[in-house]
Amino acid sequence: MKQSKLTGISFFEKNLTVWVVLCMIAGVLIGKFLPAVPAFLSRFEYASVSIPIAVLIWLMIYPMMMKVDFASIRNVGKSPTGLYVTWTVNWLIKPFTMFGICALFFYVLFSALIPPELAKDYLAGAVLLGAAPCTAMVFVWSHLTRGNPAYTVVQVATNDLIILVAFTPIVALLLGVTGISIPWNTLLLSVFLFVVIPLTAGMATRNFVIKNKGIEYFNKSFVPKFNNVTIGGLLLTLVLIFSFQGEVILGNPLHIVLIAIPLIVQTVFIFFLAYLICKKLGLTHDIAAPAGMIGASNFFELAVAVAITLFGASSPVVLVTIVGVLVEVPVMLALVKVANRTASWFPAARRAKAVPAD
Repeated sequence: MKQSKLTGISFFEKNLTVWVVLCMIAGVLIGKFLPAVPAFLSRFEYASVSIPIAVLIWLMIYPMMMKVDFASIRNVGKSPTGLYVTWTVNWLIKPFTMFGICALFFYVLFSALIPPELAKDYLAGAVLLGAAPCTAMVFVWSHLTRGNPAYTVVQVATNDLIILVAFTPIVALLLGVTGISIPWNTLLLSVFLFVVIPLTAGMATRNFVIKNKGIEYFNKSFVPKFNNVTIGGLLLTLVLIFSFQGEVILGNPLHIVLIAIPLIVQTVFIFFLAYLICKKLGLTHDIAAPAGMIGASNFFELAVAVAITLFGASSPVVLVTIVGVLVEVPVMLALVKVANRTASWFPAARRAKAVPAD
């Protein structure tokens, strides 16, 4: 308790793991016993993007975007090493390790439990996840590790641009699938909702408050008012996601576990790969942590949408992309803890203060 007071950690952040588990359980129970609720909310969807979830993710991102100023974004170009790490891990390594790790588990280690044809479908879903690095949720993980807001914005924005040209050929190469059609409306809508809108709103708010109240008021009085908004949005998002997938979880418990294991292995591997490369290169913690997080997590809206477009909504391929959504938050929270507890590995003089996610 003494430590949490010193670091200014909020009540929700201090007990975040507990709240996440409770929200996951609540979501599954709602999906099972109150199916009319997710059925109603699922009607509010456009281009495979859930509008209620989009609003909640927007609330998660907005407080972080207020901390970004254009000067700091311009300065990112003066030290692009962290960007090089992100691009290399996300596009030259991650899709191929996802393919290799999942093929090992589905075709070899779990061969007695998963038939070959089903293994092929599961591998396809994993590849779709691996070829789409995270956009929206990485802002939350960056916030929890006290990542550099401006650097995180540039990391996400540049990855969105690379997706436009790299996603299709990588998926085609790994799956041998021709005629892949990216749902551009899903991709562009996600970029608009999760980057453009919150960044514009956050920076407009920042400029307005600083102009009228000053920078000291903004940093010490205004921004702290939003400390629990990001966490609250995350928890409500979990309730919605798990309520939408309640029947899937309860109906396929064994295969969900079998799918989750290699996805978790891949997530942890990619995080440590990017994180330790940043350490080796002498980067600061507030750059290294988001670099690890963006590679470890996935752009699940895009993966789910492409899976449905290519293989149909009832395909096992779609199930894998859904499992990717389900395992991501608990695993990423564990990696947030790792990042916060290893902040001392990085240059002390410039290291950002990390907040434990216990």
